[in-house]
Parts: sequence; structure tokens; C-alpha cells
Amino acid sequence: MHRVLVLALPDTIAFDLATPVEVLGRVRLAGGRPGYRVEVCGPEAQVDAGPVRLVVHSGLDALARADTIVVPGRNHPERGVPGEVIDALRAAAAAGVRIASICVGAFTLAAAGLLDGRRATTHWAAAEHFRRRYPSVELDPGVLYVDSGQFVTSAGATAGVDMCLHLVRRDYGAAVAASASRLAVAPLHRDGGQAQFIVHPGPAAPGAPGLGAVLAWMQEHAHRNVSLSEVAARAGLSVRTLNRRFHAETGRTPMQWLAGARIRRAQELLESTDLGVERIAALAGFASPTNFRAQFKRSAGVTPQAYRMAFRP
Repeated sequence: MHRVLVLALPDTIAFDLATPVEVLGRVRLAGGRPGYRVEVCGPEAQVDAGPVRLVVHSGLDALARADTIVVPGRNHPERGVPGEVIDALRAAAAAGVRIASICVGAFTLAAAGLLDGRRATTHWAAAEHFRRRYPSVELDPGVLYVDSGQFVTSAGATAGVDMCLHLVRRDYGAAVAASASRLAVAPLHRDGGQAQFIVHPGPAAPGAPGLGAVLAWMQEHAHRNVSLSEVAARAGLSVRTLNRRFHAETGRTPMQWLAGARIRRAQELLESTDLGVERIAALAGFASPTNFRAQFKRSAGVTPQAYRMAFRP
């Protein structure tokens, strides 16, 4: 039987820890045989998980006997990972054990150096912090999970369910995975990625230092055909200086930021109105409905109609 060890670290997120226990623990094969033996292990006999305290099955030595290790996120992922945990994960990786993470559990894998040079994902809200802390990891915050073979990482919250169902499909095939998805009352595959859930920050207040005033102006006029030279004139800067300042403060070019503002406006209209795609494209500042659909799909990972169906009250 495939043995799964869920690693419970201090301050672990209870939802992340419960996901593999429930999804993988309920998998059944032909004849009703369980597909996985799921245990919880940790560096301490008892572990705090938010408002609850857990008693774990075994210590870190159990990781060496696992077929798969699942690492849940922690409420404060910036806190250091105990050295004994890093050593145990590295030893398991060297032995060929498959290691997966849920949400900001990717921080633990990265701290052990297991994701260096590899593509991975984590919760979108922690993406920038992750990039700064682990620049050698190829982070993709727009997807629900990344399978690079031995290491599998997933985005936040319910993306852990997506990843677990993916592991079932990988281990036992589509039929068993479909049965597991029905038990979990979750789709076997979700369109798009976590890009559709990302909340992009708006501009700073007009009186804020830096580019706050020009960002507010750009958002207000995003529906117009705003040119780069017009933005530079509004900011009282040369185009070259404007580009440099934008990259330093936002990480994007002025036109990239403007495109993001238009996408945000379109999302608001899709969520709060019944307007057609053609009208929303015009109100948000896109050149044509075709251009709008292409840019929206590229940014959010789903079509405007799919986004509306998911987020329209």
C-alpha cells in the first residue's frame, strides 16, 4: 500500500493538513481496498495547528519509510524551519521519496533547497515574498499546482485538493481519481489556475509619495487610449525616467500596469453587472472584444464568461 506521511510542523495550517488526510485517506481501489495509508508525523509529539492541538502518529524518522510526503503550509511561513526537519526532508529526497507541498508549504521545501532550479508554485498572496527569499526557484503563482516529477507544489487552500486528486490520478489512473473526486465533492480538473483569484493591488492614494498620483490618474483614464508619452507628461518625467521609476515601484512597465488596471476594471464589471462582453471591453478600455477576450484569458487564466460564472453573485 502507498504510504503517505503528512508533516505537521509547529503553527501548521489545519486546513492544509486535513486535505491529504481526507482526500487520500478515502481513496478506494477495486474491491474496496484503501489506496493509501495516511499518517501524520512531526518533530514533536503534539503540534499546534491554529486553534487546535494535534497528537501526531510518529516522529521524523518515519519520513524515510514514506512513498509520499505532504508538507502543509504554516500560518507564519517566514519563520525558520527546524534543522532536524530540513535534514529529514533532504534525506527523504535523496532516497527518492516523492514530496508535495500545499499552499505556503512550498517555503519549507525551498528552505531545504529541494526546489532550487525547479518550477514551483505557492499561494499567490505569498508569491512576492517567496521570490525575494528564494530567487533560485522558478515560481509560477498563476497555476493551481506544479508537478515536476519527484516534487509537487500547489497553491493555496482548495488547490491542495486539486493536487491530491492529481496524485491519485498519477498513482492509480483516471477512474480511481474520478471516484475520489466524487467523494471529495470536487471537480477532477478545474479550468484556469489561481490567476483568476488573485487580487491585484490598486493605485496608491493621489497624495502618496512616488507614483501614487499618476497611478490614480491612469486608473481613472484606463478606458481611454492612453499613450506612454501622455503618462510621462502627466508624471512630469521623461519616458526613460518614467519606465525606470515604474519598474522600481511596481515591477512592471507603465503599459503593463495600465493593462492590469483595465483587467481589474473588467473583473469588477463582470462581477457586478449583466453587461455584455462587448460593452465591458469598451468601458474597460480594450481596443476590441477580441483583444479583450485574449488579454483577459492570458491574465486570469479563464474566459470572461467563465470568470463571471464563478464570481457573479
